[in-house]
Amino acid sequence: MTELYIFEDWNIMKKREKGIILRRLIQSYISSVISISLVLFIVGIIGILAVNAKSVSDYFKENIKLSVIFDKSTSDESAKQYADKLALVEYVRKVEFISQEKGTKEMEEILGSEFLNTFDFNPIPLSVDVFLKADYLKSDSLKLVESQIMGEPIVKEVVYQKSLVDLINNNMKRVSLILAILLGLLLFISFVLINNTVRLNVFAKRFTIKTMKLVGAKRAFIRKPFIRGAALQGFVSGMISSAFLVLLLYFVKTDLNELYAILDYRLLLAVLVAVVVLGIIICVVSTFFVVNKLVAVSSDKIYY
Repeated sequence: MTELYIFEDWNIMKKREKGIILRRLIQSYISSVISISLVLFIVGIIGILAVNAKSVSDYFKENIKLSVIFDKSTSDESAKQYADKLALVEYVRKVEFISQEKGTKEMEEILGSEFLNTFDFNPIPLSVDVFLKADYLKSDSLKLVESQIMGEPIVKEVVYQKSLVDLINNNMKRVSLILAILLGLLLFISFVLINNTVRLNVFAKRFTIKTMKLVGAKRAFIRKPFIRGAALQGFVSGMISSAFLVLLLYFVKTDLNELYAILDYRLLLAVLVAVVVLGIIICVVSTFFVVNKLVAVSSDKIYY
């Protein structure tokens, strides 16, 4: 009877030990997936900003208006005809005709309703707000556009914020460069962090690797299950990070719909796919080198 009790206690202890090991492995796997997912999530955010930098720049550029002021003698019909003519020009994105009444209301909102009392007549001229395509919002292109518009007899003046155009062009170049550098650094950091996470997971199984080696398993055979597991781990982590990125984009669409509208959907999809692929590649490559290193380690050093 005593031997039976001892055997039962030993089985219970063995089951408990297996349960503890299983829980530790699950906890280790989950923590690794979470760590990798967070790193990929940050990389994905920077990637979205980097690939859409041009779209953001184009959005701001295309909302800079050129105010075409007509001569006082210009009639509404002549001004509208010229506005329709401008709308057909290849470099023009949009044209808005500003009548004298509309212009007066805009000035009243800025200066107050009493500003006309100082004049004997309405000084607000007819005008057209011209919005150019982003590719033409450059200093040299704007000069050509301005000279062409000024060549029209009924046009008195073309007004736009030259300093704002230069500011956007210069700053967007710097922002694009900074984002590219930041993305490169994050990719390097992500590789290091994910590599360390994978290395710890594989190192915890070093005795299994050594046992497989002792029974005559070849290096490729030993690597195979670890590579398969790493690919699955990278895929799961990438999918989780992509899901968080989609959730982030949903909040952007809800709260900042104008900003969301300028994002390129194809580039967004490319970033989401790239995040998943990046997770798989980094996990697989890290596992490949770590397993090779552990296989080559001698039995004396495997305990350290």
